[in-house]
Amino acid sequence: MKHLLYYLFFFFWFVASLLPLRLLYFFSDLLYYPLYYVVRYRRKVVRKNLEESFPEKPLVELRKIEREFYHYFCDYIVETIKLFSMSEKQMRQRMTFGGVDKINEIIKHKDCVLYLGHYCNWEWVSSIPLHLGMTDNFIAGQIYHQIENKAFDKLFLWMRSRFHAVNIEMLMALRHLVRYKQQNKRFIIGFISDQSPNWNFVKMWTEFLNHKSSFFIGAESIAKATDAAVVYLDVQRVKRGYYHADFVVMTEDPKSFPDYEITVDYARRLEETIRRAPQYWLWSHNRWKRTYEKYLKLKSESA
Repeated sequence: MKHLLYYLFFFFWFVASLLPLRLLYFFSDLLYYPLYYVVRYRRKVVRKNLEESFPEKPLVELRKIEREFYHYFCDYIVETIKLFSMSEKQMRQRMTFGGVDKINEIIKHKDCVLYLGHYCNWEWVSSIPLHLGMTDNFIAGQIYHQIENKAFDKLFLWMRSRFHAVNIEMLMALRHLVRYKQQNKRFIIGFISDQSPNWNFVKMWTEFLNHKSSFFIGAESIAKATDAAVVYLDVQRVKRGYYHADFVVMTEDPKSFPDYEITVDYARRLEETIRRAPQYWLWSHNRWKRTYEKYLKLKSESA
């Protein structure tokens, strides 16, 4: 049954992806109204996140950002559909990267850990291999969380690997990367690190968008374990259907930093990116459901 669902999803997703983007954006504009006004998809979460993150902004501006987020979220949906059949030529034109020469120079002698957030179209970032100097001894990919629905999980894995990116399940990340090093293969691996970790993974807190926030420390830990350079991907939307991302080197010597300092630096950089154009971050994610106060309480109870 699960194989049948996979092929059915694959067929309809592929057929929809063959539509030109301008037509898909027409459907995106139509989708916005029921999503925002009728279904009101996670509107309470979005509104709460925006109001708490930007207490200095007037209500009228916050509502404008809120509506712009939902418009963009609909665009993200149709752009992800389009990714299913987008050609390499189209992708090279629509998703561009700056600082590529620097990264190509680094990966001649070091691996790279790449920080990014759920900002702009993070699915299109999987096209990185099209822009780097690819060889048989170089791996480019991303860490991912398994989707509960097996058919959708398989579809997303297929889509994310269309442009030669490797998908590595989060809990297997260190094992895979150590193996690459043993095989004398260089890697650049992306970590989307702006989600809220489960209590078992909460190790540090920092100020982020007017909240005391915890971040996954996996990217920093792996960078130190593999002595990889740490790079931040600063993404911006140029216009509808076009993005540009700059590789920003944070450090080539992660072991010289105290624990969690690199993660705090990432949080600061991501906040600067979000404040520049807040409508393109994933505000519908319940980012602050685990509070610092609750953390202190749990810590004291377990002491």
